[in-house]
Amino acid sequence: MEHTPPPFFVRGPAPLVRLAFFASLSLALLVLDARFGYAEGLRSVLALAAYPIQQAARLPVVIVEGAAGFFATQSRLREENEALRARLLVATLDAQRYESAHAEASSLRRLIGATERLERKSIPVEVLYAGRDPYARKVIVDRGAQHGLRPGSAVVDDAGVIGQLTRAHAFVSEVTLLTDKGLAIPVQVLRNGLRAIAFGGGSSGLLELRYMAATADVENGDVLVTSGIDGTYPAGLPVASVVRVERDASYTFARVLAQPLAGVERGRYALVLSAGAGQAEYPKDPEERKGPKSRRAKKPVADGR
Repeated sequence: MEHTPPPFFVRGPAPLVRLAFFASLSLALLVLDARFGYAEGLRSVLALAAYPIQQAARLPVVIVEGAAGFFATQSRLREENEALRARLLVATLDAQRYESAHAEASSLRRLIGATERLERKSIPVEVLYAGRDPYARKVIVDRGAQHGLRPGSAVVDDAGVIGQLTRAHAFVSEVTLLTDKGLAIPVQVLRNGLRAIAFGGGSSGLLELRYMAATADVENGDVLVTSGIDGTYPAGLPVASVVRVERDASYTFARVLAQPLAGVERGRYALVLSAGAGQAEYPKDPEERKGPKSRRAKKPVADGR
């Protein structure tokens, strides 16, 4: 009696036969592909079918590489952008000085023995946030006393004067803007050299030239620049443009309003100018120059009666 295995235990051809068959098939495909290129179409189909699997396998690597490259690129671009902004501010400030010097040279006579103007160093800063007082026009910048900033320094941007540095902490500083009511800046009309004092207008965002005579030669559109007589702001920096001149015969003074030229309320980057060197001191009172010996008490005059 013969024992035959059930159908589901049928093992098929022997392993050696399988090996010989697939080896022969592989050699035949290699020869056909090398000689006639018959497997080119099959290779394209298999590559197309395997492409989604390859992309899915590479997806984590692509995500990690893309994220690392994105952050590295962003950091590099941010540093380059800040450096270019700082260079642009310095270049624009130099251009403003040269333009002002050219306008001044055409209207003023040469003075023999005049004191040479010294260049001022500048430190680029970034505006962090506005001040907490809603009634004051102040901003906080990201540089302080540790970076060489000192109170009283002028603050400018690529369009002109922004304000004045009024308080310097260790790592941040407070800048009072031109439009603050407590700030005043000496200016002059670029067209004719007329001097005036510009006061901040507060919430209006304008500057007001107070104590201007009703007959003063000021017109709409006149550009106001720093006069430099206070020693804080270098002469010739753009400040504002006159937008309104109100004259009334019943009043002694005219009402002159000007719009700031710089980004007082919208700028993000600025330059802080160092205090001017070589500035002459204010003359002292005659009594102070004489010293304490000259301040002797006068003897009382005896009564002749």
